[in-house]
Amino acid sequence: MLRVLGMRPRDLRILVVDDHALMREAVRAILEGAEGLEVAGEAQSAEQAFRLAEQVAPDVVLLDLALPDAEGLSCLEALRRRHPETLIVVFSGIENADLIAGSLARGAAAFVLKRTNPLDLPTAIRQAVRQTMYYRAAAPTGASRTRLTCKEQDVLAQLALGRSNREIGESLWISDHTVKFHLGNVYRKLGASTRTEALRIAHERALVPSPV
Repeated sequence: MLRVLGMRPRDLRILVVDDHALMREAVRAILEGAEGLEVAGEAQSAEQAFRLAEQVAPDVVLLDLALPDAEGLSCLEALRRRHPETLIVVFSGIENADLIAGSLARGAAAFVLKRTNPLDLPTAIRQAVRQTMYYRAAAPTGASRTRLTCKEQDVLAQLALGRSNREIGESLWISDHTVKFHLGNVYRKLGASTRTEALRIAHERALVPSPV
């Protein structure tokens, strides 16, 4: 959020792009009920998204990739090319490692699954704005798949940034004890016993961005 000296930070303006009216209405209700977020517009197609992005100048575009008039990744690329200052958060019902990797490679700030707890959506957007990658990608491991909760993903993303438990707690507004609790669950689910091992496995499974 942008700050002006002596004034309250202005709300983040969000453009919601989804071809299902019910989904747009649900997302609007969730976001407008969250502090510091404002729905600046809604689009049901790529064409409308391009037009509204010009008109309302959103801070964030919440983008469904399954649009009727454009291939999702092409729409993402076009939005990034036309509005490089605008963050794109992909909001998809498809959990596919290649799709997630392709979205991030094309400039998406985050990838959020539609089956995520609706109450976590505002947090996901704020994480993207703070430049913390936020996405759920579960690569197959034998017959099972890694299943991290949204908060565990948040903690893992902070861990990948090299932050201490205290720094993670301050960033996510949780106690050191809660950080340790979530880290313990992450280690157990990944089959890791140390931070280094957990991060190695997380990189292998595309749960966090690969180091540059």
